[in-house]
Amino acid sequence: MKDLNITLIQTELAWENASKNMDIMEALLTNVDSTTDLVVLPEMFTSGFTMNAPANAQTMDGPGVMWMKQTAKKKNSDIMGSIIIQEEDRFFNRLIWAKPSGRVYTYDKKHLFRYAGEHKVYTPGNALITIDLKGWRLRPFICYDLRFPLWVRNMNNQYDAAVFIANWPKPRSAHWRALLAARAIENQAYVIGVNRVGIDGKGLEYSGDSMAVDPLGKVLFHSKEECVVQTIALSRQVLDDYRKTFPAWMDADRDMIAHPL
Repeated sequence: MKDLNITLIQTELAWENASKNMDIMEALLTNVDSTTDLVVLPEMFTSGFTMNAPANAQTMDGPGVMWMKQTAKKKNSDIMGSIIIQEEDRFFNRLIWAKPSGRVYTYDKKHLFRYAGEHKVYTPGNALITIDLKGWRLRPFICYDLRFPLWVRNMNNQYDAAVFIANWPKPRSAHWRALLAARAIENQAYVIGVNRVGIDGKGLEYSGDSMAVDPLGKVLFHSKEECVVQTIALSRQVLDDYRKTFPAWMDADRDMIAHPL
């Protein structure tokens, strides 16, 4: 099975300005060619991490999803990122995964960030998804999900890479870096984390710290503070060899519920 090329887009976001943000992404993608298999954009890439959902929400046939579908077709690459989506009177922090064929997969953020009041505005999801890409199985998550290892648990090697998109503020960047590495080690899978940089409309600062970590916990890529477009090759040989020679996954606890002491 071939290696997988993933392009990470770490950038500033224009506060609550979807058209400007899509222009930003379009410009950054200019030099990304079709040799990449997947392009990863940050969480809420059309708006920044806002609780003003009514003013920033789109629909599944709105400009954000349409742009992603068109971009996937033009680049002949999968593309993913999250958008505020409205369905009737409910709002979702929804990850959109668009394929060149026009097919779209979605994942609604499971763990809503209570500290920012996200749980008061958005409706949580309750279902994981796994996307097949050139024989690789990828599982996407959004930001705060990173703190909950049972939700990310890779039972019986159900996925080969976990991809986290985020608006993770600078004051807790040490948590972000440590947890990305921990999720890779404990799940014997690649972990990709894509975060934003800059300052948002609430004055929160973001350091980026986008990373790619291999199943052994080795950091393959790490970028701090700057806007960057970086393509990383994930080695299938490294993944398969490690799972074979160090089969810790075979001894994993099958009960997903923690037992009280």
